[in-house]
Amino acid sequence: MNELFQTVLVYALPVIFAITVHEGARAYVARYFGDTTPEAAGRLTLNPINHIDPLGTIIFPAVLYLATGGAFLFGYAKRLPLNPGQMRDPKKNLKWLALSGPAANFSMAVLWAIFSIILIVMRVNESFFVEMASAGVKVNIALFAFHLIPILPMAGGQVIFSLLPSRQAYQFAKVEPYGFLIVLGLAILHLLQYWMQPLMRIQIEVLNLLLSPLRAILG
Repeated sequence: MNELFQTVLVYALPVIFAITVHEGARAYVARYFGDTTPEAAGRLTLNPINHIDPLGTIIFPAVLYLATGGAFLFGYAKRLPLNPGQMRDPKKNLKWLALSGPAANFSMAVLWAIFSIILIVMRVNESFFVEMASAGVKVNIALFAFHLIPILPMAGGQVIFSLLPSRQAYQFAKVEPYGFLIVLGLAILHLLQYWMQPLMRIQIEVLNLLLSPLRAILG
């Protein structure tokens, strides 16, 4: 139980930051393209309270973690209210709105990786902070890969919808009501890893490439 409690503490801050920045970025991009609905709903903020859904962000992931022994974890934030009709070009703007969340998560992964390097340079050996920095990278690269799953309503599916011609996009959108069930099924069948793991490995390689000059300077 103590180990589980420590794991929860290590991951709590990275998860909260990951969700908050992800949703805040989407709200900002929505406003940039003319949709003020998220701002009016108080979602154009980095205050986690405005983004966290008690059931989807806390209870549901905790129950799944305990029920599966940590083998499967899934959660979600409050649904971001959008009014595509306010956007200048809803279909074209959708891909940028969709990509903004994963982009925010990758940016957070970079910051956590920098934090990890700083800990090493400063010779901070406190395991809690070292593990938290590692968790921050893991959480954000996992969210990046997860949200880019090419199934609606995931961000990856929204990008595909935005790029398809109108007729094909309409046909593709018919899967959206079943999207989360499909993703859940893929996860239960351990098929989701074939999408997640390659994307996560690519991100790690990119992170190492981006941060190699900083490591060289501080090393």
